[in-house]
Amino acid sequence: MRRLTCLILLASLHLRPARAQVVGMPGPMPPADTGIHQGRFIGVVAGTAIVYALTTYFLGKTWYTKRVPFHSFDDNGEWLQMDKVGHATTAYAIGRGEYELFRWSGVNERASVLTGGLIALLYQTTIEAFDGRSEGWGFSKGDMAANLTGVALFMGQQYGFGEQKVSLRYGWRQSIYPFYRPNLLGKTAGNQMLKDYNGQQYWLSFNVASVLPVGPSFPRWLNLDLGYSASGMTGGHANPPYFDANGQEVKFRRYRQFYLSPDITLARLPGVRGWGAQPLVSAGQFFKIPAPSLEYNPVHGLRVHSLLLPKD
Repeated sequence: MRRLTCLILLASLHLRPARAQVVGMPGPMPPADTGIHQGRFIGVVAGTAIVYALTTYFLGKTWYTKRVPFHSFDDNGEWLQMDKVGHATTAYAIGRGEYELFRWSGVNERASVLTGGLIALLYQTTIEAFDGRSEGWGFSKGDMAANLTGVALFMGQQYGFGEQKVSLRYGWRQSIYPFYRPNLLGKTAGNQMLKDYNGQQYWLSFNVASVLPVGPSFPRWLNLDLGYSASGMTGGHANPPYFDANGQEVKFRRYRQFYLSPDITLARLPGVRGWGAQPLVSAGQFFKIPAPSLEYNPVHGLRVHSLLLPKD
């Protein structure tokens, strides 16, 4: 929940550069290794610092109001591990986004990769430190392992291949479950995007032309995504009892959902190299584009969805 706040604020920072360069995207920009562009560099550093300060201030005032001595807890069994996949996805997105901003400002490749990874860990570790001092949460080794996994996925590919052959992306559709626990899962759509794990999906997106030996006529923008989500959850470890107006108990089965869906690498689409499209392309790469999908789950079996995933 808190980590998505960081991601949204980072995306707003990512929209600011008028000519942000996208990983693996050829374009009219000069190579970043020709030297640091002082104005851009100062802007990126200042913007990152401001976003970090605003994030920590906002979280401290809204989420972490009751402070307790530092402690840890094991939440690896909660929310069918949706929160762990979310941590990895957010750490990946922050690391990649910061890398692109520093490359745009002229910092060399290796330094930009390292800087992006370290900033992602700073954001995520700050959240874990808040958790460790907050009532109702605690420092989670599982969360930190997920954070490191997301950063390693970004840095390993960028150092090893010079591009992101595989990316992590976020998707959302509104579920029915906040109705039953609005204080926990969110009362508005905006809150539910952050709080309701039933509505979130996380996607491992493969750029087909980057991972398979395809011909030159194959569309370089085509991706194939493997998705993960879960449903039926009104509590972390288990669902608390809920009774309807007639006194009948309403029960939900908690289950995992797996998806297969096509996707697009926006940066590889023809005609998006112009300056005006770059910021939207750069920020949009973190989100799954709605597309037909194939789902499997143990309750409904195999299902085909047209464009947007339906409410459960």
